[in-house]
Amino acid sequence: MPVRMLAVHYPDWPAVAAGVAADQPGAVLAAGRVVAATPAARRAGIRPGLRRREAQARCPEITLVPDDPGRAARVFEPLVAAVESVAPGVEVRGPGDCVVPVRGVARYFGGVEAALAEVRRALTAAWPAAVRSAGAVGPAPRCGLGVADGPFAAGIAARGEAVVPLGGTAAFLAPHPVDLLGDAELVDLLRRLGLVTLGSFAALPAADVAARFGPPGDWAHRLARGEDPRPVTPREHPVDLGVVTAFDPPAERVEQAAFAARRLAEQAHDRLRDHGLACTGIRMEAETGHGEHHVRTWRHDGPLAAAAITDRVRWQLDGWLAGSASAGDEVAHAAMPTRPRGAAGSGPTAGVVRLRIEPVGLVPAAGRQLGLWGEPGAAAARVGRALTRVQGLLGPDAVLTAVVGGGRDPGDRIRLVPWGEPRVATGLDRPWPGTLPAPAPTLVHRPPLVASVLDDAGEPVGVSARCTVTAPPARLAIGAGSPMPVTGWAGPWPVDERWWDADARRRARFQISVAEGGAYLLAVAGGRWWVEASYD
Repeated sequence: MPVRMLAVHYPDWPAVAAGVAADQPGAVLAAGRVVAATPAARRAGIRPGLRRREAQARCPEITLVPDDPGRAARVFEPLVAAVESVAPGVEVRGPGDCVVPVRGVARYFGGVEAALAEVRRALTAAWPAAVRSAGAVGPAPRCGLGVADGPFAAGIAARGEAVVPLGGTAAFLAPHPVDLLGDAELVDLLRRLGLVTLGSFAALPAADVAARFGPPGDWAHRLARGEDPRPVTPREHPVDLGVVTAFDPPAERVEQAAFAARRLAEQAHDRLRDHGLACTGIRMEAETGHGEHHVRTWRHDGPLAAAAITDRVRWQLDGWLAGSASAGDEVAHAAMPTRPRGAAGSGPTAGVVRLRIEPVGLVPAAGRQLGLWGEPGAAAARVGRALTRVQGLLGPDAVLTAVVGGGRDPGDRIRLVPWGEPRVATGLDRPWPGTLPAPAPTLVHRPPLVASVLDDAGEPVGVSARCTVTAPPARLAIGAGSPMPVTGWAGPWPVDERWWDADARRRARFQISVAEGGAYLLAVAGGRWWVEASYD
């Protein structure tokens, strides 16, 4: 059954958030059309959907403002917080619109009308904060509050400031136009069929609607009937787990910053533990007295302990303060260097005045059973610390690990990722027609080696357009090496990739074994032979 909802609706919210006074003609434009207008502009005949020129022709003194969804959401935030202070569990439907279950708040305040009065009082008190965000002055705009069954009907009730009786949602929705369903293609089709109101659409048999309009039409039909079972998803309040410290005087040496980093790491670890979380990476931000900013994100395969966080911050500060910042660093110089430091002035030009650590890659904290005789995986941990230390000195791209994924060629299946980044295999679930069968070669040559394949008469072997060899391969020569007798071969296997594109690649592959005991994966394209990989 639909849940009783309380909805808040501010008409033409983009115009309100733009800071245009209600008594001044103003409109918000998106893609050259009006999307919102002030009450004064509406009295002048400005409506959503008008083109810019037509709006200016109807009201020459109108103020046109470009649409800014980010601004609209930012200005709406104080009002959402006000609703949340009265009724927890608010879901924002869009800038200017939000809904919240009304049952609990109505029981707390002694009825629906009392709950609506409390919400309106909170919104009025919060309007000055929203005004400061909008950069405008003026009284609070008209706000519609409504109650009905389900978020869809509640939003329509808020437009008319109506409280729909329990069970009367279908009758309330019946006279409203089908345009409120929001699906432009479906609305156009319903209007051409003569179904211009939600009531006429809701009167159709549900089975016929599902068969004719499919799942989107079935869902819209349920909304028109007042059967909106969607639960409200309350917005989540992000927890700021970052910790920061300031240095006065600025820290010129790594030891000074590392001492503070240890304390910050312990604070960050304690915050994570209090929230039942662990982190698989950290984001470190350092700022110098000259306004230089250094930002680096470190990641790890598993959760990081406080000591591991401290190590990574110390290593990174060591590399940066010593002047070895790599190209992979996110470094922004707010001021021009006044004196060189480190190699070619790549290091900071002043001491560190601010250091911030923010955990990233949050995961639920889970216990870990330690071994009775030594820590399991201690050797792997030592190797990991060594590789991380190299990254701290040379940059994240200095240590790469291979991840096997999908692809047709052995070289395409290998992807190199920096140490500590998630090792996610991609493309393994695809069919990859024409892929190389097992066993896989042991060595992939990058770039491929130039080769020549000859027949018994010493003539080059080729592949015809019908993918047949001109003669059996008899000798194989790799580079400037001497020809080797061929003891066995298989192929050709055609590979025609991206045949629809200008950079299409068409070739034929062979597997060839030679008398010396080796085996090779070869490819011929455009009459030229290449050794792509070798087998043991």
